[in-house]
Amino acid sequence: MHVPTMAELSASGQQPEVLFWVGCAGSFDQRAQKITRAFATILNKTGISYAILGREEMCNGDPARRAGNEFMFQMMAYQNIQVLNNYGIKKIVTACPHCFNILKNEYPELGGNYEVIHHTVFLQQLIDEGKIKLKEGGSFKGKRITYHDSCYLGRGNDIYEAPRKVLEILDAELVEMKRCRSNGLCCGAGGAQMFKEEEKGTTRVNFERTNEAISTGSEVIAAACPFCNTMLTDGVKNAEKEESVKVMDVAELIAQSIE
Repeated sequence: MHVPTMAELSASGQQPEVLFWVGCAGSFDQRAQKITRAFATILNKTGISYAILGREEMCNGDPARRAGNEFMFQMMAYQNIQVLNNYGIKKIVTACPHCFNILKNEYPELGGNYEVIHHTVFLQQLIDEGKIKLKEGGSFKGKRITYHDSCYLGRGNDIYEAPRKVLEILDAELVEMKRCRSNGLCCGAGGAQMFKEEEKGTTRVNFERTNEAISTGSEVIAAACPFCNTMLTDGVKNAEKEESVKVMDVAELIAQSIE
C-alpha cells in the first residue's frame, strides 16, 4: 500500500487536498495501525489527494500537556507547526480525537492555524457528497452496533451526530448505551491517564464502560478514538466476550463495507 509523504509530493511540486495526521497510536500501536490502514484505504478508494508527514511527524504533545509538562508540549508543538507551515498545510484530517482537539484548539495560540477535521466528520462529508458507495447487503447489515462517545470528540468538541450518521449507512441496528452523548462515560484513558497506573477504587473505568456496552446486546462496539479502542478491547477481554463482541473503529466498519 503506497501512502505518499509530504516530502515526496513537495519535491514534485504537488500539494495534497488534505494532510492525514496519523498520530502516535496510529503509527506505533499494532491495533491502531489497522485503523490507519482502513482510513488510508478509504482515502485511496474515494480518490482524495492526501499525504502524511511520515518521519517528520512528531507527537503533538497532548499527553505531555495533560500530564503537566508544558515545556515539553511547547517544544513539540513548535516543531510540528514549523514543519506544517513550511509545507503550507491548510487542511488536516486525523483519526484521533486527542490529536484533533489539540491541533484545532490549542495550536492556533502558538501560530498553527489549520482547518482540522476528525475522520468521522470527514467520512460523513464523503458520504454526503456521494463519494462513498457501500456494497449491497454490507458486512454489518442488521447487526446490532453501539457507539461509544470519546470525551475529546463529544464533550470536548460537541461532535455527536457525525459518527452516528456514518454508522447509519451500514444498515445496522444502532443502539445507545444508557450513558451516551454529553452524558457519556470516559473509557478511562483521556487526559494522559493512558500512561499511568490507576488509583485505587472498586472497578476500572474501562471495565465499567465496556460492561455498559455489552449490556446493550451489541455485536460491535464502535469507537472513533485509538485510546478508547484499546480500553474497550481490554474490557471485552476482561468480560471474556472476545468471541461475540468486537471493538472496531468507525473507519474500519466503512472500509469493510465500501465498494
